[in-house]
Amino acid sequence: MTYNCLVGNNGAGVQRHVVDDDDVTLSNLQRQIIHTTPDIGRRKADTAAERVYALNPHVRFAAHATRINADNAMELIGGYDIVLDGSDNFETRYLVSDACFLAGRPLITASLGTFDGSLTTIRAHEKNEKGEFNPTYRCLFPEPPPAGSVPTCAEAGVLGALAGVLGSLMALEAIREIVGFGEGLVGKLLMVDARSMRFETMRYTRDPLNILNGDALTITDLSGHK
Repeated sequence: MTYNCLVGNNGAGVQRHVVDDDDVTLSNLQRQIIHTTPDIGRRKADTAAERVYALNPHVRFAAHATRINADNAMELIGGYDIVLDGSDNFETRYLVSDACFLAGRPLITASLGTFDGSLTTIRAHEKNEKGEFNPTYRCLFPEPPPAGSVPTCAEAGVLGALAGVLGSLMALEAIREIVGFGEGLVGKLLMVDARSMRFETMRYTRDPLNILNGDALTITDLSGHK
């Protein structure tokens, strides 16, 4: 079976597709190593495609040089088998999570702080062996934090090596989801602390009060997103 992988920012997959509307800037290069200095000012989607083809011309790669939003999310996500989200803002993170649930697509999502990162896999549209829905991203974080309360990547800074660690872990988890070996991260949040070089895993379960697949559903489409 052929799998299509929709990637937000960095990630890896089989028949890889990327959605990114940004241009390459100098500050990107220390962590987004698919781009190089001569690429500055060019569209990231284009330079990413060129680098993938240079590595392996047999890889099927499609670049969407657009920003994912409430109008196009279902069409974009619905065309792929698995989604990897490495977005750097809460608006996109919650939009992609909700859209994956509505489209019935698994989601691998990772986030970075200055010295820490986290990773989990969401299959909230499916039920576990007990016949209960798996937890959603909103079971972990019900609502985005207030605007301005969490520093952006540009404000706080990101260690390039840490971004590489989380990107590789996302790629590994994508392969695990496709091939089906071992034990994945559904219902588990992998946390990385770069200051103490410590990896911890926290289990979490479905919150019946969550507004996506909870007992009283309030999200049935993406109209609540901008």
